[in-house]
Amino acid sequence: MSDRILAKRLTDPPAAPILPVLSDEGFRLFFPLAALHIALWPFLWVALWSLRLPFAVALPQGLWHGSEMILGAWGAVLIGFMTTAAPEWTDTKRLQGRALWRLAALWGVARLAGLFGIEPMLWLSLLADLGWMVLLLGYLLRLTVQRRTDRLLPFIGWIAALIAGAAVVRFGMASGQVELVQRALVLTGLIFMGILGLAISRIAVPVANHVLDPSEETVPFRPHPGRMNLAPGLVAVALAGELSGLSTAVTGWLWIAAGAAFMDRVGEGFLGRASFRTEVLSLMASAGFAGLGLIALGASRLGAPWSEVPALHLAVMGGIGMGVISVFAIVGKFHTGQKLGQGPLTRLACICVAAGVLLRTLPEMGLMPWPPGPDYLLASLFWAAGYLLWLVDTWRDLIDPETMGSG
Repeated sequence: MSDRILAKRLTDPPAAPILPVLSDEGFRLFFPLAALHIALWPFLWVALWSLRLPFAVALPQGLWHGSEMILGAWGAVLIGFMTTAAPEWTDTKRLQGRALWRLAALWGVARLAGLFGIEPMLWLSLLADLGWMVLLLGYLLRLTVQRRTDRLLPFIGWIAALIAGAAVVRFGMASGQVELVQRALVLTGLIFMGILGLAISRIAVPVANHVLDPSEETVPFRPHPGRMNLAPGLVAVALAGELSGLSTAVTGWLWIAAGAAFMDRVGEGFLGRASFRTEVLSLMASAGFAGLGLIALGASRLGAPWSEVPALHLAVMGGIGMGVISVFAIVGKFHTGQKLGQGPLTRLACICVAAGVLLRTLPEMGLMPWPPGPDYLLASLFWAAGYLLWLVDTWRDLIDPETMGSG
């Protein structure tokens, strides 16, 4: 933390209203919303409602779970990340105030249905989820035209694909087409894997450079340009194979190739002793979980003794989940005027998230015994603890007006 902010905090704790500070930048508003949703929704579903939502009748419970985690949890992270990173990448004024609250309101309306499984609200949820996605896409398109840049085009393409997937998911849920929703949810989750590949490639390089040279006077690390887009590119190829109806064996090999590309991202984290920094390890873990999950998905289609469900959780829950906690930790430092370096709570948060992923996936794959207690309860406890620990560790920085405009 800068000396100015620290001195101010010691002598005059922040007393400004919280809401204007939270709406000063996308990450301040949407990362806490995402952390609460990611932590509490699965825990309530498992511990309080025993895998049955109070008002869900016609639709299988798993469809609610999948849609809320993919469109709800990862959706909030996407809004926060893009509204923070896009203005930085394009040197434009960031979204603030009413624009952010408008996105939050649309996102929140859709979550009301998902919290309790309120099926009559599904058509409204469809409009609300598509509303924030279209507004986010329009914002990125406007920046692209305004700055005449191609830097946002990969994200624009993936978000357009996400809108298509989300529309099918929500329409299928509202119209009761279970098989359509099941298929669309898998593809939409895998679309987020493409977004994850893009995000890791854009984050890992500046983090590695900062770790190797905190003065930022040199650029000691620069990956080969082709490798930066290898993982999302191969995810796109595998998705094209899925949509074109290729055989199970062929798509299995395509997902193994995409997983191998994520494992290649893991290799870029070997920076000597700096590899043991929390920021580097968590990004490596994100790419590693994503890669292993996609490889396991492909292997399941080629005869491995586990189903696709735990493999998808290893990729989507593990890869994106670790990527999210990494982004929270890194952006939370950079954009509140602090240097990289995480405290004990955030380091413990990363460990808890990883433990939650392993407890959720490995027993179902037959790679470890089932933990004691009700199914998935221990996994949901570790998972929730991870994101809540990060929020506790970072909350004061997020609401401190002295950190505004520090990114």
